Amino acid sequence: MRFPLRLKFFVFAALLAVAPLALVGQSLTRLTRDELKSAANEDLTTVAAELRAAFDTTFEGRWLTPLTVIRNGIDSADLGVQQKVSLMTLGLEQLPQVVALQLSVEGSEVPILVTSERFTTHLSQAGLDPVKTLSVPADLIRAIVATGQYGRPVIGRIEATGDWIATLALPLNSRIAGRQVTMAARIDLSTLGEMVRHHPFAQRGEITVVDQSGRRVLGPAPALLTDRQIVASVQPLIVAGARANALEPYVRPDGTAMLAAYAFPDWFPWAVITELSEESAYAVVNAITRQILIVGLVGFVIAGLGAVVFARRLTRPILKIGAVAERVGEGDFTARVEGVRARDEIGDLAARFNRMIGELGERLELMKFVSRGTVSAIQRADEQGMRRGGERQRVSVLFTDIRGYTAFSERVSPEVVIEALNSYFDVQTDIVEKHGGDVDKFVGDALVAVFEGEAMERRAAACAVEITEAMARMLEDYPDYQLHVGIGVASGEVVMGAMGAKARMDFTVLGSTVNLSSRLCSDAAPGQTLVDQATRDAAAGLEGIRFEALEPVTLKGYAAPVPVFSPRRV
Repeated sequence: MRFPLRLKFFVFAALLAVAPLALVGQSLTRLTRDELKSAANEDLTTVAAELRAAFDTTFEGRWLTPLTVIRNGIDSADLGVQQKVSLMTLGLEQLPQVVALQLSVEGSEVPILVTSERFTTHLSQAGLDPVKTLSVPADLIRAIVATGQYGRPVIGRIEATGDWIATLALPLNSRIAGRQVTMAARIDLSTLGEMVRHHPFAQRGEITVVDQSGRRVLGPAPALLTDRQIVASVQPLIVAGARANALEPYVRPDGTAMLAAYAFPDWFPWAVITELSEESAYAVVNAITRQILIVGLVGFVIAGLGAVVFARRLTRPILKIGAVAERVGEGDFTARVEGVRARDEIGDLAARFNRMIGELGERLELMKFVSRGTVSAIQRADEQGMRRGGERQRVSVLFTDIRGYTAFSERVSPEVVIEALNSYFDVQTDIVEKHGGDVDKFVGDALVAVFEGEAMERRAAACAVEITEAMARMLEDYPDYQLHVGIGVASGEVVMGAMGAKARMDFTVLGSTVNLSSRLCSDAAPGQTLVDQATRDAAAGLEGIRFEALEPVTLKGYAAPVPVFSPRRV
């Protein structure tokens, strides 16, 4: 005869119930909690508003206004270039947080730059070129001029030093050689970071400043905080230019319940978020609850002693299931729930759990044989399952091909060939995934990867360069293999979808872009990467990589020679 699990829990709960004490404690803690929550919310809102006002006041009063005065002084037709430079130097001495001033003349790539001696030394000690680091690029100046965003700060971070820098530009009415002149300034934002770190509230709560991408700013580590609900809430408001303060309780991914408020500075594309854990906010309530629990403990002891034997028998199988769940979570799909002989819901649960583990293990093994794109397509499929067909997508396609493979496979055993191929593909796959690509398939000694989304051409080109370097290192480790890699990258429209027979399909990409990438790969010399015009144009300016223009090549299936480029690390 079955003894239902619900009945077991009912009997157990009935023995321990202390209803009057629970009702009194609940009412008392609720009233206290409401009062403390009101006080905490007011504190959070006040701190966020204070910092927002401090940011705006500091920017406008200590930086923008003095820089406008300097601009007005420089903007005199009676001053020569040397006098303007002297005035800029004097301005830097009076504004310690302004680390660089520059005059950019329209059409000239060489600005007039004056830098802070203190900050220049700081950059030099970090191994950086101060002039290169502090110069405002001509492209940024042109973008500010084109959008008219004069006086609005553009925020950036110097990765090598961790310094947060604001860049702003102001126009001059006077001209040099008849050309428009713009004054640009670089501002060290460490003052704002100190405001956050040294605010009294930071001793008992948390203050976070985030930008529109959800990244923490003004701190040493610009971590991405989009997994926090409060950050996800403020991101669209920053983009929309909202300036209303608000309160929002939420729960962090680790389960911590938080009270939070946020405010938006007028001059910065940020949100100032102040947070306090409910545990800290309701410390008094927790103390009262502990006292109630102590009083009720005496009543619980009697019921607890009577329930010990029964509770052990009830919880032992649940604990076994929990232990197996932990092993499965760590990737051990051989684990099974054993020794549970209860003829109730727990016994049924253990049996179903064992079946589920077996099915999960099978699915995990099957997923190793398909690309992430295939898995995503299956997840998006409707109730009728996958359908053949495709849709146009703009992607970057990367082909790699191991050179010397045929000769290598002839002189070594098949087991060594497979081991070598797996080693090479492991390294290449890790690099593809590192750059946000998806391995579409392996064809013999070739790998096909697809890059989608923002900056896909840049990621594909950087991936190709890194694979070439990694293969060169492997050649040093295994010189007897004599294996090299040729790579081709092409960008453009493809047809992406399920293709094949009804009973056996393959989710892949087809089109001229795929063919071009394959042809470039075939034409590439060992250790060389060839990219097409579209990839080169979109990836131009990629930091640390230079694209060398090669002679156009004649490829199979193309009437005219195809322009090609070879990316190299600089």
